[in-house]
Amino acid sequence: MRLSGRVALVTGATRGVGRGIAVALGAEGATVYLTGRTRTPPDHALGGSLEETAAEIEARGGRAVQCVCDHANDDDVRAVVKAIGDAHDRLDILVNNVFAIPSGPMFDTPFWEQPIGFWDRMHTVGLRSHYVASVLCAPLLLAARGDEEGALIANISSFGGASYQVNVAYGVGKAGVDRLARDMARDLRPHGVCSVSLYPGIVRTERVLAGELPFSTDTSESPEFTGRAIAALALVPERMKKTGKTLVVAELAREYGFTDLDGTQPASLRAPKPTSPQPPREKTP
Repeated sequence: MRLSGRVALVTGATRGVGRGIAVALGAEGATVYLTGRTRTPPDHALGGSLEETAAEIEARGGRAVQCVCDHANDDDVRAVVKAIGDAHDRLDILVNNVFAIPSGPMFDTPFWEQPIGFWDRMHTVGLRSHYVASVLCAPLLLAARGDEEGALIANISSFGGASYQVNVAYGVGKAGVDRLARDMARDLRPHGVCSVSLYPGIVRTERVLAGELPFSTDTSESPEFTGRAIAALALVPERMKKTGKTLVVAELAREYGFTDLDGTQPASLRAPKPTSPQPPREKTP
């Protein structure tokens, strides 16, 4: 319970990486506010609801507060932030995770054959929603500053921000998240608030396990692995050395010594591949 007394907000916490992050922070003792559009378990195979995430947190000994919220509606987000402020007057950890996945030909289709609406959907509930939550939460994050600890904003991005992944709209959105974290860090640094962008690896989310996304799980991570990275960052006094940076979850595991649920440390997707020994060069006569 190393985060006992801390207050966290995890956006988009009904399933996937968001749910894993919320559970991991709750297991460390934080009071976790959860946002999502679905309160009760839906009638489909993927599941995913605020009630399910909250139950898992409470089973680990944590405390969860469920907040029905559509992040395409700024008033919904304002209501969540007001509830946190009324109850605690501070916010220690903001996790900008929520992301809308559109229906349609996401993969292996050139951008001009994809609906223009892909851009709007992924950037509205994604990049824009991260900005909105950060703007509205900023006063509470500044209020959390103590002598040896300050607040943390963790923006969930992906390797799509650094190289082509999925499609053009997706990649531009994730690159925007990385830039958002970096530029917010400039304004927040004097106030002791750390802002970072995080790259999980291949995560065993409900959609991945159901085969809806074309990712192999041979080298993969649990959704909670990213939550453990955020907990580690929140606990180290020198976190401000990381502010403005884009960080890989697997590399943070090696730096801070945490593991995934099975006790392993998954390899970073940008780890250099081993090379074959080169034959000795012939000497020039």
